[in-house]
Amino acid sequence: QRNDIFMRKANRIRELRLEKGITQVRLSMELGVTQETISAYEVGKHLPSLTTLMKLSELFNASMDYIMNRSDVRNPVKEGSLNSDETRIITYYRTFDKTEQLRSLAYIQGLSDSHK
Repeated sequence: QRNDIFMRKANRIRELRLEKGITQVRLSMELGVTQETISAYEVGKHLPSLTTLMKLSELFNASMDYIMNRSDVRNPVKEGSLNSDETRIITYYRTFDKTEQLRSLAYIQGLSDSHK
């Protein structure tokens, strides 16, 4: 059980690295560790230090909890950080039934994909 959880944590680092399109060597230079250390994180041999996690969080624009697979929310919204339009969108979303919520999420995803 523990190894399975540990491996999932390590694999998210690899996933984020690949998403960003960088090699283990490049990531190791960014973090000031060896390529072997990056490999050890990715295969579950070692956990990153707090300092390294903070650097990974900034580099990948993801929370430390997301990186360590403690959360599926990549960037949690901080209280009071939403503007009035963002608050309105959430208010509307909460009034929708499940089908309308899924439809609205698909629409937003489509808009987001068209900007990439």
